[in-house]
Amino acid sequence: MVSSQPKYELIQEVGRGSYGVVYEAVVKCTGARVAVKKIRCHSPENVELALREFWALSSIQSQHPNVIHLKECILQALMQPIFQSDTFYSLLPFSSWLQLVETSLKGEITFDPCCAYYLWFVMDFCDGGDMNAYLLSRKPSRKTNTSFMLQLGSALAFLHRNQIIHRDLKPDNILISQACTPAGSSEPTLKVADFGLSKVCSTSGLDKEEPVSVNKCFLSTACGTDFFMAPEVWEGHYTAKADIFALGVIIWAMVERITFVDVETQKELLGSYVQQGSEIVPLGEALLENPKMELPIPARKKSMNSHMKQLIREMLSANPQERPDAFELELRLVQDLGEAPRAAGSTGGPALC
Repeated sequence: MVSSQPKYELIQEVGRGSYGVVYEAVVKCTGARVAVKKIRCHSPENVELALREFWALSSIQSQHPNVIHLKECILQALMQPIFQSDTFYSLLPFSSWLQLVETSLKGEITFDPCCAYYLWFVMDFCDGGDMNAYLLSRKPSRKTNTSFMLQLGSALAFLHRNQIIHRDLKPDNILISQACTPAGSSEPTLKVADFGLSKVCSTSGLDKEEPVSVNKCFLSTACGTDFFMAPEVWEGHYTAKADIFALGVIIWAMVERITFVDVETQKELLGSYVQQGSEIVPLGEALLENPKMELPIPARKKSMNSHMKQLIREMLSANPQERPDAFELELRLVQDLGEAPRAAGSTGGPALC
């Protein structure tokens, strides 16, 4: 059944990539701002990415302030006119969803090729852009670094507790929401987003009621973004500890403002790496070739807090068993920083850098 009235109004495009287009939109009945991601299901690869994101976000039974919240997912066929003055609405029968699942499993389009399918993800709207844009447009701040590390540690522990391995953690996939405090200042809240490569781990063993430990859920599909991929991901045999490595790359780059220029987009991006002559090599790739290599931490600072140095070294260990899991990481960050993870509006504490 299709609604007779549009539920959302599209305001403007705010992002575009090979995977889909993101719009700022408004809920017509409340005026609330939301983000809407439009994904065209024209290939098995796109369908799989879309379904992975849907399964991951819809599997979460509770909300976390630092994880993007999926409010609604709408399946639309092009034959149904849902745009009216930049508005959209649509509902398709359950069988249409099954066709998408079948397409993902078989690796070939199983629905009518004359009918274009689109998935619309309605999510939190983040007005501060992504972590790259936010940090690189501002002077380095110990308070911001401390807050971001706490928020990221809390978000990753939440995801792993919910049996979700992200597999593509990077500053581009971490969004910023700037909420106003009672004092009138604006405090950034991070939200981990883009779950297209994520994996939801199923139950394990003979006891189907017992959730699997993400640290014992072994994956074999090498995926992610080169500069944030752990050594074992390059090999194609890894667990959730790969997320810890990616977060280590992010934290090291954030603390020391280490950047590189993306060859394709020519954008300056946060990310730590190894310099080999005139070339920069992703940490994971370099450690795969030389697991005993000692990373130059700190790389740019004359000094670094000993706790921070040790934590980054452990997170970036070539051996995943030597890395802390997400729960230990969250605890150590809280203990070292002397405060619990805070939402927007809180004041910063001592920094680890």
